[in-house]
Amino acid sequence: MCTGKCSKFIGITLYPLAVMSIIANILLFFPDFKATYSQEQTEGKYRLTDEIKYMGGVIGGGILVLIPAIHIHSTGSRGCCANRCGMFLSIIFAAAGVTGALYSGTIAVVALIRGPVCMLENGTWCRPFLNSTENYMEDSELWDICKEPEDIVVFNLSLFSILGLAACLEVLLCAFQVFNGLFGCICGTCNKEED
Repeated sequence: MCTGKCSKFIGITLYPLAVMSIIANILLFFPDFKATYSQEQTEGKYRLTDEIKYMGGVIGGGILVLIPAIHIHSTGSRGCCANRCGMFLSIIFAAAGVTGALYSGTIAVVALIRGPVCMLENGTWCRPFLNSTENYMEDSELWDICKEPEDIVVFNLSLFSILGLAACLEVLLCAFQVFNGLFGCICGTCNKEED
């Protein structure tokens, strides 16, 4: 496979990952699929996990990966075309994609470690798993401490895990494109031109 076709494959693969990151991050603003918690957060009440507001999925895994994906895809759209300048630029764009994906993945991991914001039985809103000695991800019996929003632990675990997984795949693909682009820049994108 020539480096141009490989770039095209990487670019096409990055599109759904970037869109998935954006959607997962946006859904995190609506725990229990209700806008009330986001609205209460804007009124100064502590209702959303801090990491949601850092927009790791929208900015990092989304926009900072989507823009490089477009360039990487267009670099390889002609297949084997000896496009060394395009390959050089794809290295820079892929490095930006790695940075964005690392940001998204870091935010997701921190959010998973710190746990969700929820209301306890006494009516206070906090992060009950933040200073816990037990791992809440392994012991689902601990999840009952959160009374509202309903199933917030599963909601956060699912969406932040999706963000983390998407970020890992984005890092791998963009890092591979850095080497693919370097190889294409130095050696050319293919041994022979297509008809």
